[in-house]
Amino acid sequence: METIGTPFLWLVFAGVVIAALLADLVLMRHGGPHKVSFKEAAWWSLGWVALALAFNGWLWWHAGQQFGADAGGRIGMEFLTGYLVEKALAVDNIFVFLMLFNYFAVPEMQRQRALVIGIIGAIVLRAILIFAGALLLAKFHWVLYLFGAFLLLTGIKMWRAAGQEPDLDTNPVLRWLTAHVPFLRRYHGGALWLGHGSRRKFTPLFVVIIMLGITDVIFAVDSIPAIFAITTDPFIVLTSNVFAVLGLRAMFFLLQGMADRFHLLPYGLALVLAFIGAKMLLLDVVKLPTLLSLGVVALIIGCTIALSLLRPAQAKT
Repeated sequence: METIGTPFLWLVFAGVVIAALLADLVLMRHGGPHKVSFKEAAWWSLGWVALALAFNGWLWWHAGQQFGADAGGRIGMEFLTGYLVEKALAVDNIFVFLMLFNYFAVPEMQRQRALVIGIIGAIVLRAILIFAGALLLAKFHWVLYLFGAFLLLTGIKMWRAAGQEPDLDTNPVLRWLTAHVPFLRRYHGGALWLGHGSRRKFTPLFVVIIMLGITDVIFAVDSIPAIFAITTDPFIVLTSNVFAVLGLRAMFFLLQGMADRFHLLPYGLALVLAFIGAKMLLLDVVKLPTLLSLGVVALIIGCTIALSLLRPAQAKT
């Protein structure tokens, strides 16, 4: 398993992520439970993007010093492309998260807490999936073709399902939770459960957090193979993935009031997955430069956003 990830690089990455999460938690606790405004979400989103780009710039410089300018440029471009792909695919997560919050009528004051816990869990689970995927690819090159076929089929499936809202009432995980987990019918502030031992009962917020984690894992199964199409280095895959996930909470509050405006975006995400899947299937035939892949992904996402704004969705009757 080839990687640029030296102990020093892993230490720097872990330090930046831990410091960022602690700062986020401290500032959130200082502000107390509150409804996040669009302005606050915009500033947080810019902050997370700036942090990712700063790390990207530092990684670019450091790799250039260690391996030469050409290698540094390639590594920096791979990180940036992986970050953009994950950031774009994360938008689909947000639409499902919004649906979950509306379905469970989660109070605005508690949505931050649910997302923060969900994001921390997502980082741990994604790290496990990424290292498992990297080990598989290191031993079995043909797994790339499985990833490619999976992404291509997922893109086709996503295109067909675009515009259709998932039916949570038929979700097997949710049905199992509500049938087997003793939970209360109303919220109790930020509490996840009340009571102890056999008398413990869980609040709806606990069920929401579990569903957020499961939803993110399902989406990670799509997005992680997509980044492996860009690079098989687990350090670049994990760091670009984590920096994209760190900004998920701010992006949620930024987009929650504009979900209907981007009604064509699921079609764009479907095209991105299909493009990356085809790229993986043709890996040994046509080697597309990372810069070209970045341009195609940016063009697809930009066009679908622009078309969504130019042709608003018709109101449902």
